[in-house]
Amino acid sequence: MTGFLDALRVDAQHLQADFAAICATGGRLQGTPSMDRATVLVRDALLGIGAGTLATPETAYHGWTGGAAAIAIPGEAEPVPCASLVGSVATPEAGVELEVIDLGRGSPADIAAAGERVRGRAVLLRHEYAFSPDTIHRRVKLRAAAEAGAAAVVMVQPIPGVGPVAGGANSCPIPGFGVGIEGAARLLAAGRARFHLQSRHHPATATQLVLDIPGRGPDRVVLSAHLDGHRLAESAIDNGSGVAALLSLARAATGFVASMPRGLTVSVFSAEEWSLSGSRAWLAALPAAEVARMAMNLNLDSIVGSPRLTALTSGYPALGGFVRDAATEAGYELAVHLPISVSSDHANFAAHGVPSMRLLAGFNEPDSRVARLLTAADTRDLVPPEELARATEAAGAILWRALSAPEAEMVALRRETPDLSAAMSVLAPLPG
Repeated sequence: MTGFLDALRVDAQHLQADFAAICATGGRLQGTPSMDRATVLVRDALLGIGAGTLATPETAYHGWTGGAAAIAIPGEAEPVPCASLVGSVATPEAGVELEVIDLGRGSPADIAAAGERVRGRAVLLRHEYAFSPDTIHRRVKLRAAAEAGAAAVVMVQPIPGVGPVAGGANSCPIPGFGVGIEGAARLLAAGRARFHLQSRHHPATATQLVLDIPGRGPDRVVLSAHLDGHRLAESAIDNGSGVAALLSLARAATGFVASMPRGLTVSVFSAEEWSLSGSRAWLAALPAAEVARMAMNLNLDSIVGSPRLTALTSGYPALGGFVRDAATEAGYELAVHLPISVSSDHANFAAHGVPSMRLLAGFNEPDSRVARLLTAADTRDLVPPEELARATEAAGAILWRALSAPEAEMVALRRETPDLSAAMSVLAPLPG
């Protein structure tokens, strides 16, 4: 392992340069020129590694193109700063004026308790820190609001001074907006507002980047990260950090993989912010025998924003000890969270029976910089270079063990395969 980690440290300048270049392409919303630029950039970086075979499969997803979004309060000159929620439907061309009510956290119980007050109104729901054990997934709230008859949903970003929140409302059958806490206060004080949102739903395809580097045997470790993001900023933490680390790990691994018991598949996914559509479609198209040869998935998503790292191990009980021991051996502290999180592409691998983990910074730290995800604050200046380097090295320790461990250790990871069907149901299309 020492030689591999030394190679990562030598690559540190390339790591930082890749991170800056990815951020410089923009927010990388799927289907925009920003995402196209980033895809070419990362494709060329993978080709530059000079090992293995690069495939660029196209996968279908439910496309969405958003236009202007605006919230105006009658009698006020200044509009309420807002962002459209990706995937939500358009308002009438002239907009729609609605009464606004606050449903607090916006849990299904909160929405049920409001009863008929929800019907025909714009409802304010709290945007939650996504990476805490008791977080209610946004899609659960949106589904409950739509089923209760809300005419529009407004997600409220709670941190003062940060502004609106973006993010997905994929296939939400009502108009969806994100605002900051200050904008929410203005809406509640006025009690009414005119909402305007342009959007179009259409079939679309996304490019996945898959570099396969053979080892001695037929099995593969899949190293993954998603490239797409949101247009409010640079999508730096989520997930420029993961893609930059992936490229560094792939470069460092090239000189070692051929002698390893298993090979390395490096996957850069698109349309992750579309309910994990890219990786889901890619996995579904693979022969079952190829999926069965996947020994483990190490998914890198938002690996900076706090110095504390957690492995989300997708309900696979043996995986936590395996990855924690690997990190500890290399001098890195790693926490483990066992229950499945459907927050990134590792969930699709886990649902296919592949022991899978997401490496994440800031788990259960709502005051960390990770709370700036999906806002205009998610920029590269939130990320100290040493934090990205250290997170990459911790990922490297896990990757090395997954590539090099005896077969019996890898087989043991699958011994207790969880039933994830109920957890994965949150990603099902919303009604309407």
